[in-house]
This record gives sequence, structure tokens and C-alpha cells, in this order.
Amino acid sequence: MLPWQNNTDETALAAVRDTSFSKLVREHLLGRILRGDLLPGERISEPEVAAELGVSRVPVREALRELESSGLVVSRKHAGVFVHAPDADEIRGLYELRALLDGYAGRRATALPLPGRIALCDALDASIADMRAAAKVQDVTRYYAENLRFHWLMVEAADNLPVAETYRNAVQKLHLARLRNLSQDMGMKASIAEHAAIARALRDGDAVRCEKLLATHVQDAFARLKDATG
Repeated sequence: MLPWQNNTDETALAAVRDTSFSKLVREHLLGRILRGDLLPGERISEPEVAAELGVSRVPVREALRELESSGLVVSRKHAGVFVHAPDADEIRGLYELRALLDGYAGRRATALPLPGRIALCDALDASIADMRAAAKVQDVTRYYAENLRFHWLMVEAADNLPVAETYRNAVQKLHLARLRNLSQDMGMKASIAEHAAIARALRDGDAVRCEKLLATHVQDAFARLKDATG
């Protein structure tokens, strides 16, 4: 799962009480897509989802429309609704967008008041330690999740809701491109060193270096993905 999807049972139950059927169906389908239960290119059966969840087809249809508007599913006339499968050009564009957003987040994070910046740096150092632990046992899935959390901590620290929403949408689409490759080591050692350099620049309060390191790191991550997937 992605780093912003970590509701406790209590918050999940509260959400059920306050959420429409269509939003509950949307969250159910989103979770299945992001976990890889529904893979890119796979057809989503509206009647099967309705029967599985014990709801009418109306909230399922509404949920699928919401997912289509965010680019996670695509509707094909006379064929049905399918999980979106990003092509090479879209993946490249999304990585370019991420490089801009990550760089912006790093620059904003260096401007945090010192106590907040130190707390963020401590959280990033803990995240890097978890990445190292995952890499040591070649747990690529755990490493990947922690990698995403590192970046999400930076985006949250930027305290810009439109940027956070855009970033979340981009990462979700890129996640679809990674689902078939989550067992592959795409340069974890090099990536960890890059994360450590980013955290040091943030701790030093060096906005220019932090922004540049983050943008370059995302570009290098794209290069590693291309090398691994051919």
C-alpha cells in the first residue's frame, strides 16, 4: 500500500459511518488496484463488484467514474472498464512531474522552523534505516514502500494541498507501472545513498542542494526503472 493509506480500524470505521456507498466502493477498488489484486490492463466487472460488496450497480458505476477521472481506470466503449496501464511516454512524463514536485518539496522543507526541520530530518533518517534493513534481506517490496514514505514525508512537510494531491495522483499512476516489477532490485544501494545525501542537505538547511538532489534522484530512479524493465 502507499504511505497515505494507513488508516487504523477505528478511523476506517469512522469513515464508513461518514462515507457514501460510492466512496466506499471507490476505496475498495482503489485498494485492490494499488495492492495489485487488479493488475494494469485487467477488466473490472461492474456486476461482480456489486455482488461482492452487496450493493447495487449504481454506486459501483459512480466509483468507477471517479477512478476514471483520476486516471486509474479507463472506460472502453462496448468493452468495459479496465485498470489503466501507463505507456512509456506517460511514465516518462510522470517522472518528470515528480522530479519537479519532489524538488519543490525539498526546497520548502528546508525553510521549516528549525525544530520542525530537525523532527523531519530525524523521521527521514529513520526511514533510511528501514530502507537499509529491507535492502539487507533483499525485501524489495518493503524497501519500495519505505522509499515512497520518505518522499511523502517531504511532500507533507511542504504543506501545500494542491501539490500533495497532484503528487499522490502521479505516484498512484506510477505505482501501476511498478506492480509487475516489485520483486526486482532496481539499484537499492545507490538509491539509499541518494536518500542519505538528501537528508543531509535538509539537515544543513541547504535549499538549493536539497532541491537539486531530489530532482536528480527522481531522474535517476526513472533511469533505473528503464534499465530494469528494458
